[in-house]
Amino acid sequence: MLGKSSAKAEASQAVVLTREQHSISRKDMSENALKVLYRLNNNGFKGYLVGGCVRDMLLGLKPKDFDVVTDATPEQVKELFRNCRIVGRRFRLAHVMFGREVIEVATFRGHHASTEAAEKVAKQPKSKFNPNDKANLSAHSEDGQILRDNTFGSIEEDAERRDFDVNAMYYDIADFSIHDFAGGIEAIKNKTISLIGDPETRYREDPVRMLRAVRFSAKLDMSIGKETAEIIPSLASLLANIPAARMFEEVNKLFLSGNALKTFRLLLEYQLFDQLFPQLMPLLQDQTSREFRLLEQLFINTDNRINNDLRVTPAYLYAALLWYPLETRAQQLSVEGGMNMHDAFLLASNDVLGAQVKRIMIPKRFSIAMREIWQLQTRLPKRFGRRAYQQLELPRFRAGYDFLSLRAEIEGGDLAELADWWTEFQQGTPDSRKDMLAKLQKAQGGFKKRRRPRTRPKNKS
Repeated sequence: MLGKSSAKAEASQAVVLTREQHSISRKDMSENALKVLYRLNNNGFKGYLVGGCVRDMLLGLKPKDFDVVTDATPEQVKELFRNCRIVGRRFRLAHVMFGREVIEVATFRGHHASTEAAEKVAKQPKSKFNPNDKANLSAHSEDGQILRDNTFGSIEEDAERRDFDVNAMYYDIADFSIHDFAGGIEAIKNKTISLIGDPETRYREDPVRMLRAVRFSAKLDMSIGKETAEIIPSLASLLANIPAARMFEEVNKLFLSGNALKTFRLLLEYQLFDQLFPQLMPLLQDQTSREFRLLEQLFINTDNRINNDLRVTPAYLYAALLWYPLETRAQQLSVEGGMNMHDAFLLASNDVLGAQVKRIMIPKRFSIAMREIWQLQTRLPKRFGRRAYQQLELPRFRAGYDFLSLRAEIEGGDLAELADWWTEFQQGTPDSRKDMLAKLQKAQGGFKKRRRPRTRPKNKS
C-alpha cells in the first residue's frame, strides 16, 4: 500500500478485493455508467468506476455521480459514443450524455511533463491545445499549482495522482473486483482520511483540496489525518489563487450537501472560512454574537431542508451569509456620508457584492435574487393599504419572508412581531386579512388623508 506514515507516498501494488470480498453490487450503480463501462471493455479498453462512487457504495451511501476512468484517450472515447463531447483544457475529459445524466470519463493520469515544457506553456497561456505538443500536457504556477494536466499514464500512476486515500479505489467491470492502491479500505475502517503524497505539495498543486478535505470529513463523518490537517492553516491563503468561478461551485458543494453546520465549524477550525468570506469573519469573533448564531441557525435549517429533499437556492444562502456585512456597510455610509438609509442600503449592496465576487463569482441570476431578498427586508415592515397584498405576489416573497423569520429567531423583539404578523397574514382568509390591516391601521393612529393642493382658477380674459 501507499505509505501514510511517511510524508511522501510511493508507487505500490494494489490490494485486490474479489467480488466475494466486498459489498458493492451492480444493482446500486447507474445503468448509464454500466453502459459506458461495458462498451469500453467490449472494445478492448479497460474501464473502472473510481473515486467517490466506489467509496460511497462501500460506506452504504448512495453516490451522487458515477465517474469512469479508462486507458482510452478522450478522442477514443468520443469515437465509441456519439453522445460524447470532450470538455476542459486544464483537465481534458470525455462527457457521455444520457439526457440529464452525464457520465464523466477520464483517461488515466500520468506523471507530469518536463519543467521546460511547463515553462513553454506558462509563456503561451492562450495557446490552443495541441495533443502532439508536450508543452500542452502539463504546467505548474510558481506556487506549485497545476495549471494544465493532460499527461496520460497507467492505472498505478493514476492512483498516485488521486487526492485522498479513500478516493483511490477502482471497481473493475471485467471481474467486479476492487483495486485499492492507497489503503482506502483501511482508512474507511479507521474513519480517517489522508492525502496521498506530501501534503504541502498536493495542496499547492490544487489548493481546493483543503476544502475537499473538510467536505469529506463532514460528509463521511471521518477525521482528517494529522499530517493532512496540521498544514492547512498555513496554506489557506493559496485559495486566493483559485478562479472565483470555480470557487462558486466548490462552496455550493460545501454548504448544499446536507452537512453545512459540520462544514462551517471545520472551516473555522482550519482558518479557511475567512478565505471564502473575508467581509464576514470580523463579525464572527464572538460565538455568542447575533452574527455567529444566525449562521449556525442558517446551516441547521439548510441541512434540514437538504436532508428532507427540499430545495435551497444559492441566492438565499448568500443573501443570509452577507446580510450583516451589508447592514454594517449601510450604517457606515449613512453615518459617515450623511446619506439616507435607502440610498446607503443600495450603495452598500453594490459594495458588499463587489467585494465578495472577487473571491466567489456569484452568477448574475443569483445576485439579482439576492438583492431582491435584501430589499424585502426593508419592504416587509411597510404593510399599509394595498402594500401587504402586493408584496405577497412578489416572486421572491417566500425567500424574503423565510429570511425575515430567520432573523427574527435570532434577534427577537419587533422583528419577531413582524415575522409573526406575516405568518398569520399569509394563512388568513380574505376577511381576517382585512381585520389585521384595520387593526394595524388603528394601532398606528390611522392614515391621514392627503390633501390635494388647491389650484387657483384660471383668470378669465
